[in-house]
Amino acid sequence: MTNKLKIRKILIANRGEIALRVIRACREMGIISAAVYSEIDRKAPHVLLADEAYLIGPAPARESYLKADKIVETAKKCGADAIHPGYGFLAENSGFAQMCADEGIIFIGPPPNAISAMGSKTEARAIMTQAGVPVVPGCEAVEADESALKEAERLGYPVMIKAAYGGGGKGMRIVHEPGSLLKSLESASREALSSFGNGTVYLEKYLVNPRHIEIQILADLQGNVIHLGERECSIQRRHQKVIEEAPSPVIDEQTRSAMGEAAVNAAKACGYINAGTVEFMYSQGKFYFLEMNTRLQVEHPVTEMVTGVDLVKEQILIAGGEPLRYKQKGITRRGHAVECRIYSEDENFLPDTGILTEYIVPQGPGVRVDGGVYQGSEISVHYDPMIAKLIVWGEDRLTAIERMKRALHEYRISGVKTGIPFLLTVLNHQDFIEGDYHTGFIEAQKLTAGAEIPGDALRAMAAAAALFHAKLKEHQINKSSNTDNIPRKSGWLTAGRLEGIR
Repeated sequence: MTNKLKIRKILIANRGEIALRVIRACREMGIISAAVYSEIDRKAPHVLLADEAYLIGPAPARESYLKADKIVETAKKCGADAIHPGYGFLAENSGFAQMCADEGIIFIGPPPNAISAMGSKTEARAIMTQAGVPVVPGCEAVEADESALKEAERLGYPVMIKAAYGGGGKGMRIVHEPGSLLKSLESASREALSSFGNGTVYLEKYLVNPRHIEIQILADLQGNVIHLGERECSIQRRHQKVIEEAPSPVIDEQTRSAMGEAAVNAAKACGYINAGTVEFMYSQGKFYFLEMNTRLQVEHPVTEMVTGVDLVKEQILIAGGEPLRYKQKGITRRGHAVECRIYSEDENFLPDTGILTEYIVPQGPGVRVDGGVYQGSEISVHYDPMIAKLIVWGEDRLTAIERMKRALHEYRISGVKTGIPFLLTVLNHQDFIEGDYHTGFIEAQKLTAGAEIPGDALRAMAAAAALFHAKLKEHQINKSSNTDNIPRKSGWLTAGRLEGIR
């Protein structure tokens, strides 16, 4: 593809699967890709696939991927027109976005003021309220004193304490009665200060058994804003998403339209540009603004699968000054998509580290794997333990769920434990199959990484293991090693549940 954009080289200020995702978009658009890497990532896939690659520091993120000045300096030296931040690291750092602007480098994301406004949850609430976007009843920043007790009483228990800056479950507490409020406020504030450098917290009314539903938006420099429908992200543990799907199994067309309109208004209210996500809580037929993620989301592939829109390419085109290529009426959705995050973790959901001695990804119709590793890669303590994202598409939701289970059975990961057994437990749960779940589903059902896998899934896994074992013998793979042990070391067998099953 001939590149006629003013963007001719992009430096990707990230690593892993999202860096690869951007590199692939660049390749298809005729744009030169420049990767950055830490010392431990010297042989990482994103380094090997990029057109250019530059060392920026030691393994710890604070000395490499979080070094904004070093990344901008590298971009200038290599002649990059733009920087794509991916997600995480510096993606929602308004100072980094401003630094890019000051140096004449295009930041492929929203303007700094929009990042700042949406980065403060209290400021975001105020902007949304003024724009007419429904918000969860709450209050401004509070201290651990009598005024907090009065605010909580006004809202009605239970209440949620939330960090004004940050996310990922840090600085969050659910309080059910007045006696524990002040102590919880102090604890949440300390955690927020430690995690985000700011201990400001506020109160919201806690919605019982809500669903977490988000709307993908695109906004260009010409003032056009559209939405691409919703993603259901309610399967969470410790406020971290685990399984996402599009569309939501509970949202009807009328609600979808109303949520989409609210998301577009939210983007316009903060002067948003580029790709972003407006997150809502949905409870008892009503939705409320939660926050806005001023970046590309981890779960963006499910939207791409059902709409056919390449969100990364749209990000680049928008940043290059191009108007949106889509009108709202031109956005259609087809079929159903599900994404599972494949984490390197043990039975207690704690990160597991090691070398991937075996790594074979699932394939076949409707299967997509966004990964940033290969056999021999190291899952280290320095970065997020997500190995890959497994995404499937089906003509309807049940087909997509069955396809996801099939794909999970095909995954072969050795050297570290993974969350695949847990994912299968959720996917086989009748309430999930019926779409009857909420953000507290995992805790309410007492589902754990060590939970028993339903009998039908167990039999299917055993059959898959037996077939794989037979293939290994047939093709004499790894003749020098004991192939009898290979299936039991695969990621979804690491808990030893299939010992002795043939």
